[in-house]
Amino acid sequence: AISGSPLRDAFQKDGLTGRVIGGHEAQQNSWKWQVSLQIAYADSPTFYSHICGGTLIGSKWVMTAAHCLSMPPGATYRVALGEHSLLNVDGTEYYIGVDRVFIHDGWNPYDIANGYDIALLLLSSPAYDNGFVELGMLPPEGVILPNNYPCYITGWGLVSAGGSSADRLQEVMLPVVDHEICSQSNWWGSQAKVTMICAGGDGVRSGCSGDSGGPLSCYRDNHWEVHGIVSFGLVPYCNTYQKPTVFTRVSAYVDWIYSTTTNNGGL
Repeated sequence: AISGSPLRDAFQKDGLTGRVIGGHEAQQNSWKWQVSLQIAYADSPTFYSHICGGTLIGSKWVMTAAHCLSMPPGATYRVALGEHSLLNVDGTEYYIGVDRVFIHDGWNPYDIANGYDIALLLLSSPAYDNGFVELGMLPPEGVILPNNYPCYITGWGLVSAGGSSADRLQEVMLPVVDHEICSQSNWWGSQAKVTMICAGGDGVRSGCSGDSGGPLSCYRDNHWEVHGIVSFGLVPYCNTYQKPTVFTRVSAYVDWIYSTTTNNGGL
């Protein structure tokens, strides 16, 4: 069986990442809820490097993938908000530390296809609107998007297998592949769960390493909603035909998100 691999860079200390495959540079600060999750290791506690994406869903809350948080001893996390170029000072970005991490109880790091690849980060201080930062809206509980629904993946992940590095936020439209198709044996088979969303699979466009944890943003009922969290794909050949990028389906976890945030100070 072809197994999925988390779409997170192996810990690269150079801080360079690539980008969404088959996409293009996003218009600066057009995805205002996208954040960069960054880690500093115990041996160089002031040097932060991008490891994953995330979505700002409350003034003190960021939603990301559980597999992004391997938490090596002594490591610290922060999020970059209003970010565009990871290497240059855009003048729009600012950084907030992560106070606490809440990983879904169902998550099993040894079986990513089991699902539950979702985590919430409680920030050490509230995010603020500097004109370049906005909250991502959650979909209603249980909403399922139809086959071929156009959504956008954004991130700082790899641009090609083994790829070149680029530092500006990328975007690409990925059409939703409904569960009935994605769970067929020549697609993702039993690894695709109903609590996931598949999108892409055309052999050209996909998410890849470094995009993990970031949003799948879909325009619905006249507003943008974050329907997915980048979870896994076929690494390193991320844009393999009939192996779409797989996302945690946010609408399956809305109750968990609200209960976790409510029990810890609210959204």
